[in-house]
Amino acid sequence: MSDQRLEEMPTDWQRALAVVAHPDDLEYGCAAAVAGWTDAGKQVGYVLATRGEAGIDSLAPADCAEVREAEQRESAAVVGVTTVEFLGHRDGVIEYGLALRRDIAAAIRRHRPELVITINHRDTWGPGPGGYWNTPDHRAVGRATLDAAADAGNRWIFPELFEEGLRPWNGVRWVAVAGSSTPTHAVDARPGLERATRSLLAHRTYLDVLTDRPAEEYVRDFLTESTAHAAPRFDGRPAVAFEVFPCANH
Repeated sequence: MSDQRLEEMPTDWQRALAVVAHPDDLEYGCAAAVAGWTDAGKQVGYVLATRGEAGIDSLAPADCAEVREAEQRESAAVVGVTTVEFLGHRDGVIEYGLALRRDIAAAIRRHRPELVITINHRDTWGPGPGGYWNTPDHRAVGRATLDAAADAGNRWIFPELFEEGLRPWNGVRWVAVAGSSTPTHAVDARPGLERATRSLLAHRTYLDVLTDRPAEEYVRDFLTESTAHAAPRFDGRPAVAFEVFPCANH
């Protein structure tokens, strides 16, 4: 990993849209940053490709989807996000392709963000030269979001969206990838860290089966460790790190 200082995330924007695969992806990745942004009066919406229905072995998918959708809405509200949409792709078997790109491009046209946030799209995640193999859902959604940021601005790509009243939007200025092993920018996590903790704790059903540890202890340890990881490159401040791609169409 580079030891180059992480730059401050851009702040000259008003609307952001976060596009991820599952309930809890944002809470594990960047809810502390979201809390700070909404505190500053910025608008942030969430779009989830799935309802997380394959995430709990002891719950049938239909029941699990209801639980996880409700917990995601509660979790988002903790950090000031009231717009939460679910695209209805199948958890665990999301396919990168035109259908996914179209759905995400449509969401970008609906919400017209300047900043788009997504999940790590690369094959691996975590520190070190190798890291852990990333999930296919994360790879597919991250890559499709990077592509859809440009698709949203071109009326001749998915022209049916234009016919449905979704006019092109080429106002996306950056796509910021959370959880990247090669981050370039960061947001001070301290102002939003307590709410980020409560936001992740809202996924209580999932946490109950994920760990044998007390949920609050597990969540606080995880978020403290993950935000501390970026601190040496961000003037010693615990931080949420992003890999930021400027959009060429802006």
